[in-house]
Amino acid sequence: MPELSERVDLPHELVGSRIRIRPYRGGDGAAVFEAVDESREHILPWLPWGPLHVSEQDSEAFALRCAASWETRDDLGVGFFDVNTGRYLGGSGLHRIRWDVPAFEIGYWVRRSESGKGYVSDAVKLLTTLAFDQLDAARVFIRCAVENTRSGAIPRRLGFQHEGVLRNEIRDALGNLHDADLFSLIPSDWERLRPSFTEN
Repeated sequence: MPELSERVDLPHELVGSRIRIRPYRGGDGAAVFEAVDESREHILPWLPWGPLHVSEQDSEAFALRCAASWETRDDLGVGFFDVNTGRYLGGSGLHRIRWDVPAFEIGYWVRRSESGKGYVSDAVKLLTTLAFDQLDAARVFIRCAVENTRSGAIPRRLGFQHEGVLRNEIRDALGNLHDADLFSLIPSDWERLRPSFTEN
């Protein structure tokens, strides 16, 4: 019998009023590298994979790895794009997946030139809706370093419950350990918050 994850149908894209979310695919490397390259000081030290994108070839390899993980349902990494221009804005996805629960972690980053415009909140709303309404999530969670206040403001603003602080939970790009804020939603939270996540 196939694994549960192999039987999960996923949409080819998620479309909101301002962004389009889709899995990475071959050919995305140049756009990803351009976004990472303009954003190194913006996303570091919080995203330890940033230094791994040394060239367009590295970013292309990243896109292909993400595409392969999407096919196996081991990790659901996505890019989000301007719905009108197609410009690559940043990355997100459903990670640390436990299909037996099911539980999903949402991660995210946005390129420096598009920071502060609400695109990450849009992405989190679309992915949370996917997780609860199509994947029967029992738990959706977000972790971010306590010092990363901009990242932590997003789940707080959207109504995620702050479960507490995980000590020595996250390493940054320099290898330093940080405590992490942990936020989550469960189905009872989702029933209350759904209208604010699905409104245009």
